Amino acid sequence: KSANPQWREQFDFHYFSDRKDMLDIEVWRKDNKKHEELLGTCQVDISALPTKQTNCLELPLEKHPGSLLMLIAVAPCTGVSISDLCVCPLGDPGERRQISQRYCIKNSFRDIKDVGFLQVKVLKAVDLLAADFAGKSDPFCVLELGNDSLQTHTVYKNLNPEWNKVFTFPIKDIHDVLEVTVFDEDGDKPPDFLGKVAIPLLSV
Repeated sequence: KSANPQWREQFDFHYFSDRKDMLDIEVWRKDNKKHEELLGTCQVDISALPTKQTNCLELPLEKHPGSLLMLIAVAPCTGVSISDLCVCPLGDPGERRQISQRYCIKNSFRDIKDVGFLQVKVLKAVDLLAADFAGKSDPFCVLELGNDSLQTHTVYKNLNPEWNKVFTFPIKDIHDVLEVTVFDEDGDKPPDFLGKVAIPLLSV
């Protein structure tokens, strides 16, 4: 019940050079669980922003009254990667020893914010729900840890997709939960939900 909401939330988006340069933002209002209304949209051209500094932007909403105030910082990506299974990071025993040394007990307080990292190998899915009329799906997989999000490519017309990708996340809170969700790509429409699993980091 506010025309001037303050969210004060931070999100980390991992921007890779082969992706499009526009950040799309939508503002919605929700009356109840069933009724939602779009209040406006805006776009930010990430490639036009200066790097290594925080940019304060006031963005007018397109075709609707109101504006968004945002702080956007474009910085080099550290600790996050997507790679193919055949060139998996940490496959080298020497690198694993180096990582073990970095997180050993005597180095616990060297960098309080460097809690650790999580590496996830997304291999395949089996017997997914058919979301298309042809009895197939176009599945992709989204991994979320805190406010970090990475995703696989889409495997078209397949109920048993193989992604064979390796994702590496920095861990900011040991109490976070890794959420793995499979969606069906549906063109310009929002993707269809095919299933989800949640894995608390403390259970790994």
